[in-house]
Order: sequence, then structure tokens, then C-alpha cells
Amino acid sequence: MTAMAQYNGANGGAESSRGADSKQVNILVVDDLPDKLLVYQTILEDLGQNLMTARSGEEALKLVLQHEFAVILLDVNMPGMDGFETASLIRKRKRSSHTPIIFLTAFTDEIRMAQGYASGAVDYLPTPVIPGVLKAKVRVFIELSQMRRQAALQAEEHARRTAAEEADRRKDEFLGMLAHELRNPLGPILNASQLLRRLGSKDRPLVQAGDIIERQVMHMTRLIDDLLDANRIARGKILLRKERCDLSQIVRQTAEDYASIFDASGLTLEIRKPATSFWVEGDPTRLAQAIGNLLHNAHKFTNPGGTVTVSMERSEDGQSVVTTVADTGIGIDSKILPSIFDVFRQAEQGLDRSRGGLGLGLALVKGLVELHEGEIHARSDGLSKGSRFSIHLPLEQAPAKVAETRAAEVPSAKATKCRVLVIEDNRDAAESASMLLSMEGYEVKTAYTGSDGLAAARAFQPQVVLCDIGLPGMDGYEVARVIREDVTMPSPYIIALTGYGRDEDRKQAHEAGFDQHLTKPIDYNNLRRTLAGVPLRA
Repeated sequence: MTAMAQYNGANGGAESSRGADSKQVNILVVDDLPDKLLVYQTILEDLGQNLMTARSGEEALKLVLQHEFAVILLDVNMPGMDGFETASLIRKRKRSSHTPIIFLTAFTDEIRMAQGYASGAVDYLPTPVIPGVLKAKVRVFIELSQMRRQAALQAEEHARRTAAEEADRRKDEFLGMLAHELRNPLGPILNASQLLRRLGSKDRPLVQAGDIIERQVMHMTRLIDDLLDANRIARGKILLRKERCDLSQIVRQTAEDYASIFDASGLTLEIRKPATSFWVEGDPTRLAQAIGNLLHNAHKFTNPGGTVTVSMERSEDGQSVVTTVADTGIGIDSKILPSIFDVFRQAEQGLDRSRGGLGLGLALVKGLVELHEGEIHARSDGLSKGSRFSIHLPLEQAPAKVAETRAAEVPSAKATKCRVLVIEDNRDAAESASMLLSMEGYEVKTAYTGSDGLAAARAFQPQVVLCDIGLPGMDGYEVARVIREDVTMPSPYIIALTGYGRDEDRKQAHEAGFDQHLTKPIDYNNLRRTLAGVPLRA
């Protein structure tokens, strides 16, 4: 018989056919007469379902304990436990309480039919059965069972997807909060290092102490940013702000930013400037981040006295620009090379972990390059033979009037000293920022809560407000909204200083009325450049 499992009372077991399909449903036929069972099997096998048979109520109950059935065809008159009693026991079991039962009987008087319905039957079929009628009725219950199964699968999939989305949301919230909590103390530490360097400009040990603190703060900041960015890329949540940009300028500026770090480590950084500009369609900030990660990686894995070379050239087919960062460092084992861009993948290190890192930097570079429709390749001749990383990006035509565009984007280097209000609940961060700004000639006031900040803004009439987001009580978003709505206050330039650095955080800050969003810890030189370019409205 096709797609049929038969329960045989003689051997006491269930035998499943080899051709059973996982989409099939189970049908149980219960009758004490073997010839009638054979007739039912012959009629129902064309339905292509998994058919099981039992020759007594007891055998039927055993099968009901083991399987779920789309429908049960149950003979009324059986020796021992009759069909009514069998149906009642099936109904008492929670798992089978709603299984459709069709009684098969030669007696169809009203009293027995009423007894059958009371026992849980959904229908009666007089015997001998009409094959077409039997198949039609059974087919209805097969389709209902398949629909219920499909609905259950869809509900399960929906629940699984909802749970996964909720888990992702909670993870995003946790990582965002983790970054905020880790970045918050880094701000005053970085400010204090700047103060040490300025106040002790003639005292070499103080300057060195400031340099050490600043390097370690920036290292911690990089680890936090890499962790968050790798998670965003993996979930497709990084939004690129693409524009036509000169990649040669981005590479040159990024390499020059790293020059002092290489020099302090006893490394030679060679920047081979191309003879021409290479224009690409991309996000300048993210491209600089990718190049910076490669330089950071080369710096980390090249011993003092080594050389790191940055170069650019057009590809052989002329369709892309190839940016290469090559070093004379420790090289890459051939076993590691194929998986060098995998997340958390690192070469073996000793217990001292002198090279550090989370194994996210190269994975992050690969993700950023692929978001720009590019490729990255790694090469190494083996351990102690250096490594070479090449980024391939599609070339674009140079935009018109490049010189005019660049000139318009360059802010004035000379800052106009103005009134600055710092609203920050971390007193160390507020006071250290105030000290640095005062040393630059700015007139500075500080407030430690949102409500105090608003009162100070109305009295002090600042031209620039540096406002933390995570303030107690009234948060920074509300502070910005109130300032923007207050017609008695000249509209200041409001800058968000926050440990929340996700794209959605920047969008929310802009919607609340902030003019700019800076992520903690704030590099003071970057803040100085920002203040130099602020359009004063008062």
C-alpha cells in the first residue's frame, strides 16, 4: 500500500512505509474485522496519506498516545471496548480531545447516533460505506489538518522571528548603553591629559604623561568603536553618506594623521603620493576609517625599525583604484591567511598579548570596503616576511569645479572667541572642558543638569552650547528643543557631546535641534576645529 503505516495486533507494533512524506497526515481506522480494514485501506490509499489501522479500542488508544491524527474512523460494534467507550477515552486525553472522529456502523437509529455524538463524534457513516463519500469526508479533515499544521508553522516562525528581532533590539540597546558608559569616563581623562600637556609644556615628564594617557584613551576608544561598528555591519545597519570624493586626499590625510604615532614607535611610514587624484563614490569618514584600521594593524604588527608603505595606483583594467598598505612586520601564517578577515580571527599570541586587539579591525575593513562595492585582498610570504593589504574601489569621473568646492569647504583657521555654555552631569568632564576652553580665551559657564542648563542659557545668552545627551531628569534632547522654542533666547549653535554614537542617535539629535553631534571622548583638537567653524548667530 502506498504511503501507509499499518498497526498489526498480532505483532503489537506500528510499521511505517518507506515512502512516508513529512507533509502527510496520519489517519487511523479502527475495526475488529480484517476484511473491512482491507476495504478501508483500499479506498483511502489513493489519498496519499499515512494510514494506520487497529483491531480493537485498546490498540487504538495505544496509537493515539504515540501519534497525532487528522481523523479517526471508528467502528461502533467491537468486542470488549466498543467504539463509544473508545471515543470517550480519546476525548479525555488533552492532546487528542479535538481529533475528529467518524463512527462507522450498520445501526443508525437516533438513540445510538445521539450516544455517538455525546461520545465526541463529528459524523456518522453507515456501512457498507460508499467509497466516494468516505474519501470526500476524509479529504475534508485532511485539508483542515494541513491548514492547522501550516498555521502552526507560520505562528512558530513568526514567534521565532519576533524573538530574534527582540533579542537584536535588546543587544543594540545594550551595546549602545555599554559604549555610553565606557566613553563617559574617557572624556575627562582625555581632557586631563590635554591640560597636563598645556600646563606642563616646559616640563618633559608632564608632557610625556599626557601623551601616554592620550594614547591609551584613544586605544580604548578604537576598541569600543570597532566592537560597535562590526556589529552594525553584520546586521546591515551602517548607513553610508556617499559623495564624490578624492580618495588620494583621504588616504594622504589619514596617513599623515598616523605619522607621529609611527615616529614615536620607531617605525618608518612612507607615503607614496600619486601623481593624480583618484575619485570614488563613497563616505569619506568610513573610507578614512578603513585606511586607518589598516595603518593601525600595520603599526601593531611591525617591530621597531620596520617600514610601512602606503601607495595608490590605477588597476590594470583602469576601472578601479588600488590602495595598498604594506609592512615589513611579523607576516601572516599561510594557515591563517584564508580567514584573516573573519570576525574575532587573530594570529596566535602569547599570554602577554603584546599585540592586543579584539580581532575586529580587518573584519571591519572588509565590511566597509564591500559596502563601497569594492574588494580587499591580503598577501604575505609567511612569518617574519611582512604583509600587504590592497583595497580595490571603483573609479568615478572627477566632479566639475573641484577647486571651488574645496575652497568653500575649508573653514577659517582662526576661531572667534565667544560665550560657551557646557551642560554636562559628569563634573570632571564639565570642569576639565571648561578649563581647556578658558585657556583658549573662551568665556565659559557650566551647568550639571538640564534645568540648570536652561536657566544658565537664559542668563548667560551663550553663542555655543556643548550639551550632554544623558542628563538626569531633563535629557539633552529636551534641553535642545526648549532652547529652540524659546523666542527670548538668541539661537545658539548647539553641539551634542555624547557617548551614544549610532546613526539613529545622530538622527535623533538633529531632529531635537542639535547642529552637530560629537561622540565621546572628544578630541580637543577636533573640538577646536569645530568651534573655529561655528557660524555665530548672536
